[in-house]
Amino acid sequence: MIASELLSNEIPTLLTSDSGSKALQLMDWYKVSHLPIVNHVDFLGLISDKDIFEQDSEEEAIGSYSLSLYSPFVYDFQHIYEVIALASELDLSLIPVLKSDQTYLGCITQSDLVKQFSQLIAVGQPGAIIVLEMGQHDYSLAQLSRLVEENDLKIMSLYLHNQPNSTELNLTMKLNSNDTTSLILTLERFNYHIKRTFNEDKELRDLLEQRYDEFMRYLNI
Repeated sequence: MIASELLSNEIPTLLTSDSGSKALQLMDWYKVSHLPIVNHVDFLGLISDKDIFEQDSEEEAIGSYSLSLYSPFVYDFQHIYEVIALASELDLSLIPVLKSDQTYLGCITQSDLVKQFSQLIAVGQPGAIIVLEMGQHDYSLAQLSRLVEENDLKIMSLYLHNQPNSTELNLTMKLNSNDTTSLILTLERFNYHIKRTFNEDKELRDLLEQRYDEFMRYLNI
């Protein structure tokens, strides 16, 4: 999934002649704290509500403002993970997207990222979730995939989380079925430590909400 597939058609752009008060009104209306400044198709920068609040007058043209963020953007061919990384690093409510010739194409909002990321990790598809705990040197995707497929299951998504100050990691697998009895027996036979399993709808919702919260924290919301 790349940036050009994530574009929002709703977020407006600003001109350098627009006032700070107009920018704040648009930010409030669209529930964002940043807006792109664009001259025809040329991306000039990203203005934040903080930039406007720091000015003596909100009625001045934003072209006269000093921007705390010069011109953060991604190219249309960049992967969603790179978009998330930039949003997290700079705490952006939206990310401008440019073509390779530097012309402005559109932007991606945080809500767009959350929706698309949930599809990427198969949140909406039915199936059990298994959480394994293991040492980093014990992780083998090839072996796990083989064991899962030998039990007539498929891995829909996989999430790794390193435990702080430890060589241990948690591995979360989303599967394509709730029937995991034979797979659990197989994993135990191969000495995998099964930390938790989620087969019921409520348990799955609770885990997905936890993963959603982790993702939102990653975006620094």
